[in-house]
Amino acid sequence: MTSTPTADEAARRRSGSLYAIGAYGIWALLPLVFIPLSGLGAVEILALRVIVSVLFCILLLTLVRQWSDLFRIVRSRRTTAWLALAAVLVSVNWLLFIFATVTGRVLETSLAYFINPLMSILIGVIFLRERLRPLQWVALGFGAVAVLVITIAYGSPPVMSLAMATSFALYGLVKRHITNSPGFEPVPGLPGLTVETGILAPVAIIALIVIGVRGELMFTHGGWVVPVMIAVSGIATAIPLVLFAEAAARLPLSWIGMFQYIAPVGQFLIGWALLGEPMPAARWAGFALVWVAVLLFIVDAISRRRR
Repeated sequence: MTSTPTADEAARRRSGSLYAIGAYGIWALLPLVFIPLSGLGAVEILALRVIVSVLFCILLLTLVRQWSDLFRIVRSRRTTAWLALAAVLVSVNWLLFIFATVTGRVLETSLAYFINPLMSILIGVIFLRERLRPLQWVALGFGAVAVLVITIAYGSPPVMSLAMATSFALYGLVKRHITNSPGFEPVPGLPGLTVETGILAPVAIIALIVIGVRGELMFTHGGWVVPVMIAVSGIATAIPLVLFAEAAARLPLSWIGMFQYIAPVGQFLIGWALLGEPMPAARWAGFALVWVAVLLFIVDAISRRRR
């Protein structure tokens, strides 16, 4: 029997839902930030995004007074080392996302984030030896068939989508290890992102210097649109994480799982309806199978929550 939430709990869930919608809504619209930057290379965009993100995180840390959390994290070599690994994984995910977006493959980013929960389950089985419930096995089966259908139709597997889903699922695994294992300092969202982007910032600066020396730096040739959208990309990196942290503090995990599909749905609509990316029958079939897998995943989560 499910207990009726109190007025305070209901208010927390309403505010948490708004935070979650805000976070995933921004992530859904993220391709629109990078599309105007298609004249730049993906590495240059990523380097600029990292630098702007770390500067914006520093500003936010000052406003919310979380510098003490940051200093506590970096004093732990073990926590910092694992955050460095997380930074490498998330930078791979960001680079693939940017490359797919600026090359007109937004539908592949959508497919990646539909696949991501299934990839997370698979990684849980491989690395954490988690045991799956029957419906989760069926969902994984539909996901595997979807990849097979797309592979047969296009003559090659959806490497971009699989790589994006895998890198983000591994990023989640590392963050879970930091959170759930003894010996690590607690890592709130904003200080954690500041450490990760701070670790990446020197590499980003070196990348920009190399691109500049080769005469391929395009940042200064795009008029006012480029710097504005680069600044927006940094803000759109930090703000959703802050909103997500607030949502996670107020909502059950199963609710967060439902809201996460706002992002790939939005990206799908941008790629298909707004940008007119092709959706032949084989791709529709692949997406449909993935959506069935996602639906089974949601049904399993809801039934488990009710029990």
